[in-house]
Amino acid sequence: MGSLARVNVFYTDLEEFLNRTTLPIYGAVMNGKNVYSASKEENAILVMGNEANGISETIEKLITHTITIPKYNKDAVIDSLNVATATAILLNEFRRN
Repeated sequence: MGSLARVNVFYTDLEEFLNRTTLPIYGAVMNGKNVYSASKEENAILVMGNEANGISETIEKLITHTITIPKYNKDAVIDSLNVATATAILLNEFRRN
């Protein structure tokens, strides 16, 4: 309880920040590389998009690696996962690496 109060939040211009970084930039997209088989760097940036619209075109152009959480039923029609759930799954995979 209360862990959210210990999170440091920084506001910055994302495009400017990503243009200046030397870290790899991973973007969560619908058609990226399978996160379970993709190589993942220990120090990296993970960009998550809006659940309805994804990552903006401006930011998507700055992404160096695209990743996705694969569907387990290829025939299922799935729009997307909740962004918080998807973030938790992806961060877990980066941590396990």
